[in-house]
Amino acid sequence: MASSATPQTLKARLNKANEEPLHGLFLISFSPTLAEIAGHAGYDFVVIDMEHGHGGIAEALPCLQALAATQTPAILRIPECSAAWVKKALDVGPQGIMIPMIDDPELAKNAVSYCRYPPNGIRGAAHNVVRASKYGIDEDYINKCEKELLIMCQVESVEAVKNVKDIVAVEGVDCVMIGPLDLSASMGWLREPVNEKVKEAMGVAEKAVLDSESKTYLAGFAMPPKDGPDELKRRGYHMVCGNVDVALFKNAALDDVKRFKMN
Repeated sequence: MASSATPQTLKARLNKANEEPLHGLFLISFSPTLAEIAGHAGYDFVVIDMEHGHGGIAEALPCLQALAATQTPAILRIPECSAAWVKKALDVGPQGIMIPMIDDPELAKNAVSYCRYPPNGIRGAAHNVVRASKYGIDEDYINKCEKELLIMCQVESVEAVKNVKDIVAVEGVDCVMIGPLDLSASMGWLREPVNEKVKEAMGVAEKAVLDSESKTYLAGFAMPPKDGPDELKRRGYHMVCGNVDVALFKNAALDDVKRFKMN
């Protein structure tokens, strides 16, 4: 008989201080089928990207349901740091929320406040009817939701790197996700991402997170061949996002066509 035990949350797995970092995938297609495949494939988590993907909350919901069926933790990346977006994202029940462009500690404090009910924050309350609480069936939801939610703030600009120590020090920031492409663009290297100057800036941010007394987790996106997943593992990242669903399909499709044309 299959075990009925509730699987560990994403945050609980990180809290166990595994020697191996968790491996994740970005989903921008908003395809529940690809989300389900990703879950069965064994990814530790999947980021549903509402910042660069075409979909919003309504399109993310079937992907969340598909991932839940495979017991794969889902993270929602929202388009901006706003109370409205955080509220709608959290009510559909992800295990983590990723908030882009956190350039200073004030924005980080705002982000945390949007994730917490009064008196600790300003999150709107509809916990008795939303998916996050199993539509009110999980009566313990409000007692555990803030403890179990992984709040991820993205450091992805020159300004954010300057302020990263203060961002990490904000109570409630669980994880810093470094965005290499936006950081490259912020430094004037849009067409040449993750060069040595960008990697130097990333190193500053990485050190601030890894050396922090708050034990904040470090997450990042691999950029092979210059900065692949093995390199991020070596530098101590706790969460490594290795690919994007549409990029995997694109590469497979190009290879398939190329093989056929060459025969």
